[in-house]
Amino acid sequence: MFGKRVWFFPDGERPPFGDSPLQGHESLLILNPNAQDAHVAITIYYEDSEPARDIPLSVKAERVCCVRTHDENVFGEFAAPVSMQYALKLASDVPVIVQYGRLDARQQNLAFYTTMGYSQDG
Repeated sequence: MFGKRVWFFPDGERPPFGDSPLQGHESLLILNPNAQDAHVAITIYYEDSEPARDIPLSVKAERVCCVRTHDENVFGEFAAPVSMQYALKLASDVPVIVQYGRLDARQQNLAFYTTMGYSQDG
């Protein structure tokens, strides 16, 4: 099997959508290259309140899933508000590979970056 079961992303802070045709956002890209579906539990850590735990997400076997952190269909009441600092933990029953991306469209030049999280088996 490929991937890790636990991933952390310490720098969450969703930018505003902005006026660009490419809207500002943050996203999680989860690759499940394995032969069985992955069931992921997301935890959101905040600066000044208790974590939101066990937000469920499934990724089918040998598929990729991309979710934006402001997607209320996935995160419900915990969808990331604009400019609030937070961190994420993803725990999966099947090893997966996770990448985080942010597009900041507050200026014309845009700023886009992606990063792999800190991972460990757990």
